[in-house]
Amino acid sequence: MTELASRTDGRLLADLSRAELLSLLEAQNEPGIRIAFPGKGTARQLARRVRPRVSRLIAQHSVGAPEEQAKNLVIEGDNLQAMTTLYGQRGQVDLIITDPPYNTGNDWRYNDKWDEDPNDPGIGDWVGRDDPGRHTIWMRFMWPRLHMMRSMLKPAGVLAICIDHRELFRLGQMLDELFGENNRIAVINWERSSTLRNDKTGVSTATEYVLVYAKDAGKAQTGRVDRTKDQDLGYTNPDQDPQGSWYGAAPFAPGRSSHEQMYYAVQNPFTGELHYPTGTKHWANGKPTVRSMLEEWGSEYAEVDIGDNCAPALLLKGAKNPLIFDAARDPVVKKAQRAALLVRKRGQWPMLVFTREGNGKPRRKTYLNKLKKGVVPSTYWADHDFLEPLDIGCTSWDSSESGTSEAGSRELRAILGNDHEFETVKPVKLFQKIVQLWCPTDGLVMDPFAGSGTTGHAVLAQNLSSGCTRRFILMEQGRPERGDSYARSLLAQRLRKVITGDWHSGRGTPLGGGFRFSQLQKKVDAECVLRMEREEMLDTVIASHFDASRRRGPGLTSLSEKGYRYLIASNADQEGFFLVWDGPGCNTNLTEEVYEAIANEASAAQLKAVYHVYGRLYVFQTDTVSFYQIPDRILSDFGLNMSSEPFSEETLT
Repeated sequence: MTELASRTDGRLLADLSRAELLSLLEAQNEPGIRIAFPGKGTARQLARRVRPRVSRLIAQHSVGAPEEQAKNLVIEGDNLQAMTTLYGQRGQVDLIITDPPYNTGNDWRYNDKWDEDPNDPGIGDWVGRDDPGRHTIWMRFMWPRLHMMRSMLKPAGVLAICIDHRELFRLGQMLDELFGENNRIAVINWERSSTLRNDKTGVSTATEYVLVYAKDAGKAQTGRVDRTKDQDLGYTNPDQDPQGSWYGAAPFAPGRSSHEQMYYAVQNPFTGELHYPTGTKHWANGKPTVRSMLEEWGSEYAEVDIGDNCAPALLLKGAKNPLIFDAARDPVVKKAQRAALLVRKRGQWPMLVFTREGNGKPRRKTYLNKLKKGVVPSTYWADHDFLEPLDIGCTSWDSSESGTSEAGSRELRAILGNDHEFETVKPVKLFQKIVQLWCPTDGLVMDPFAGSGTTGHAVLAQNLSSGCTRRFILMEQGRPERGDSYARSLLAQRLRKVITGDWHSGRGTPLGGGFRFSQLQKKVDAECVLRMEREEMLDTVIASHFDASRRRGPGLTSLSEKGYRYLIASNADQEGFFLVWDGPGCNTNLTEEVYEAIANEASAAQLKAVYHVYGRLYVFQTDTVSFYQIPDRILSDFGLNMSSEPFSEETLT
């Protein structure tokens, strides 16, 4: 099928709306390779047509003190609707880790009605492995969700998405188109099984993949993984250096073609041999620094043109050209050797050392206690010189680094017992490593396909081990047709147990923290908002509010259980949020009398005299009140236009 036919879903151009025609023309002019599949045109617009939902707090499934609940969020419901509802977090997520259905057959559902109305409440039918169109259906399912995930990321944000060989190439093409091939950070091949199995193909499939894409590779940063004891074994202190153990790293840097004046020979003070930077590299330090380090071996050096078509060499002062004279017979070299041996015998050698007791290549000391914490996130590297830019490319993580699926299943059984019905579970170790590499220590992690809650578990575990304050948002629908949503019976229970340490197998290490558990309900519109009872309105205000001045801070801390008449929550600045609303048809105006009650409640709760008030009408005015009119402000916080209520498309273009 052609790209044009794919984008129009087989319809005639005359049948397309003006918006669809403009979108089609824009897409045709986009550079690069484009993946085509039936239904792509509809899927392209799907994310724009999803409506946000009312979010109800389910207290019995929430865990932790109110201030801990405010930091993390678990949402029960469709992830496309959930991401639309989280309009306030658009462009605020540092890292998305997700493990979508692998399309193995009967592992996910698709509702055909979503092609016409993405707000249809049906969860759809299982897509079987014998369905001839299952690859196309899977792409129609994933495309709007990938589109929405990209919009949730910060400019420096990163997406890490798990997949196996079945949809690897199709997913990679979709991500190349949505994110841009130049923003692909890595294709990680991780060892999901430490034992070989005899698959039908005759080739054991022991690995799966994590595709890592940046929203903007120029702004994204890759961290480092923790060092191991084995990696520190190469650091010794043979010269009793007072700065401690060190490793001899190559004193070179890449990019010789742009640093020709830094490519030259230096003369070994022990042997008189000439040493050049290897390959296409140059000396990492300027020539005055290199000369100073050489002279610490007890002899003077001078710049000499030795006719090697390079920049002037650094030779022992007075030495003959080693290219035309045997350095071993040069009296200047012999004198320098005696001086260098005395320095070596003394100990505390210079920064530039020579291996093999002076007879080998030059190396620069790299002190263990001065290294940046961690190592380059790759199985393979040539040396411990971390001066070069990080570029992990395509890399492999064996089971000792990332854990295995078997380990993930054992972890889940230990926490919950044997009744969870999850056959394949990602190991916490794998997700912890991804969090450590691509999420700032105080960043926000999101998982739209949260499953058993491995992402939340990994964030909490990493926070405990490294003293970080990362937060998470998890989304899971599960199997509501059984009356047993994974979000409640599996995900929330797992997080509860790892937070408290109350594991099925015995007492685990309490990770601490907490989360707020919310359920998506009816669509948000003006009529819906104005029909809400007080409890519904309270939950909606907390879910919809976004304090732009604290973009990295937690959400509102609920105070509704304190029994106040108007005070419902506070923010990290100790400012109160008040709801003047008793339900539809009741008096909901901010009057002077109501204002006085609000001020008294704020004082009793020891909050600042800055009042954020949600209400229907603003009758009494004062500088201490920021008034948010119902329903307009709530609709606006959900990204809905206050007059016509279409979903805001600004961040989805």
